[in-house]
Amino acid sequence: MSQDLLDRIDQRTRLAGHNRLALLLFRLGSRQLFGVNVFKVQEVLPRPPLFRLPQLPPAFAGAADVRGRSVPVLDLARAIGHGAEGAEESNYLVVTEFNRSVQGFLVGGVDRIVNIAVEQIQPPPEFGSESNYLTGVTRHHGELIQLIDMESVLAESMPRASDIGSVAVLPTHGGGPREVLVVDDSRVARNQIRAVLQQQGLESTLLSNGRQALDHLQALAQNGQSPCERYAMVISDIEMPAMDGYTLTTEIRRDPALRDLFVLLHTSLSGVFNQAMVERVGADDFVPKYSERELAQRVAARIDAVRL
Repeated sequence: MSQDLLDRIDQRTRLAGHNRLALLLFRLGSRQLFGVNVFKVQEVLPRPPLFRLPQLPPAFAGAADVRGRSVPVLDLARAIGHGAEGAEESNYLVVTEFNRSVQGFLVGGVDRIVNIAVEQIQPPPEFGSESNYLTGVTRHHGELIQLIDMESVLAESMPRASDIGSVAVLPTHGGGPREVLVVDDSRVARNQIRAVLQQQGLESTLLSNGRQALDHLQALAQNGQSPCERYAMVISDIEMPAMDGYTLTTEIRRDPALRDLFVLLHTSLSGVFNQAMVERVGADDFVPKYSERELAQRVAARIDAVRL
């Protein structure tokens, strides 16, 4: 992979807010192309020497010294059960930052960066173990591209202890709505958020992309039900197929029946997130993934405000 290609990552990430996605394409020892949002990519390196760390979970191939920092390294093909690819075929290290952590993924080969319209990304198939790690599929110049759910891969390979502790059930008096609309393409993220809301005594509706959410909210309004009376807030991811979180927020603010909805953007892109973009699209709040305690605190503050 050329340095010129890496240098274009910053330029590509300026697509945010235009319902487009820049993908770094790579292969896992086969002709099949996979993709990851370049927002999550710090750099791509030829495979460095790996060393063992005693605290690393078994799924990790080891750790690498990347610019003086020890980075845990996961063999991605092995983690998602993609054939029988071995470490000897993993020639590159993709260093990523998301969910407030830095980690590396071994891949067979790095291809290029492409610019994809989000509406061209379709839901993944519902069969096979590998499909459990996909957030979507798309095509570029006739080639099939599978989008990896890095959050699910990391969560299952390196389980983390919850930081939520004891959460008080929120008071029911005051008459405000007790339901939250959750929009996220990652099944792991949806289940994590639902668990937090359940501990707070709140109900949730779970959807997997912005287009589904917008259609759902507009259908409620057309049927005479106020979305603002049903939902205390919307918690939305940013990078999603069909419609991203920036565009969903923009469309909510444009629709007179929806514009008063409270929107909290919740994304794994903590390392390179642009706070100015959140303000530009009109979101009310932003929480980087993933801290159950911080999310619970923001939800509680919103519910308290609704009850006043």
